[in-house]
Amino acid sequence: MSRWIVLATPLSGMPDTARDTKVLRELTGTAEEAAHTLLEQAHTFDGRVWKVSRREVFRHTDRSVYLRLTGRFSTFGYLLQLAELVSDSAAPSATAP
Repeated sequence: MSRWIVLATPLSGMPDTARDTKVLRELTGTAEEAAHTLLEQAHTFDGRVWKVSRREVFRHTDRSVYLRLTGRFSTFGYLLQLAELVSDSAAPSATAP
């Protein structure tokens, strides 16, 4: 089982000062479970949109989607990505006594 995070990066519809990437979810599981969680987040994440009137989810790769949210006055774009942990300096070594 691998450790995964789902990231959301704002791309459009907001000022540059509000474009920080956020971790939406952390999980431990298979690649299939992580991909399911990515799509689940795409269907529930609202970002900074006050009232979502339309949600469009575009598959970009197997591990990322482009999410376009239309609110009352504006449209916002987010890139949601799935990242797998490949290294952790705090993890115990497999050869440690």
